[in-house]
Amino acid sequence: MQKRTIFLATLGLLLSLQGTRAAAATEADDIREATRLFLQQWADEQSSRNIRIEFEVGHIDSRVSLADCPGELETSFSTDPMRSTRPSVLVACSGNRPWRMYVTADLDIFGPGLVAARPLARGELLQDSLLKVSEVQLNSSYKGVLTDREQITGMILRRPVKAGTLITPDLLEAPDAIERGDHVIIVARSESFSVQSRGKALANASVGDQVLIENLSSARTVRARVIAPGRVEIPM
Repeated sequence: MQKRTIFLATLGLLLSLQGTRAAAATEADDIREATRLFLQQWADEQSSRNIRIEFEVGHIDSRVSLADCPGELETSFSTDPMRSTRPSVLVACSGNRPWRMYVTADLDIFGPGLVAARPLARGELLQDSLLKVSEVQLNSSYKGVLTDREQITGMILRRPVKAGTLITPDLLEAPDAIERGDHVIIVARSESFSVQSRGKALANASVGDQVLIENLSSARTVRARVIAPGRVEIPM
């Protein structure tokens, strides 16, 4: 009888300890709720910028059971949400038994973006009148979205687009600062002095590009970097 009593007492203690551990663990529902609260708070912050967020927390295995976290779970984006429709949220605990877990979210971000006001041709120089603001999905392209007219005005299109097409950086290129046959100023520069001469461009080029220039004084061909319309530089 005494052995049976000891056995039952021991069994009860083990079950009690297991129940305590289970109650203290961080479960899938805790991680899901922390992720949801983080996304909701972020969505509320974006609403002040006229940006609308729709989200859904991705799948979390219901069997997940991690160490109890004495403080609040830490949450942050581990990837840029503006360049992905399925960003990852890092959920972490920095307690005595730290752990980290990544949760995928389905995320749609809508807000004002610049689109083509009409069909535009390849090589067309963009002006303010050719653009309009429309609500678009801002995270539909990993290449990013342009919302500042000043960033776009004066650029040219790499390829034709339809009316309503979202303007992204990959569609644009800077216009040529010099064209083949243009006379340019060649600046040969060192840390202590610079010398200028005149030359003729042998190809089209944008600011920052390398281009071949014929020096009109020496008739030599040199490679220079375009620093402004009509000006190139050769480091010494």
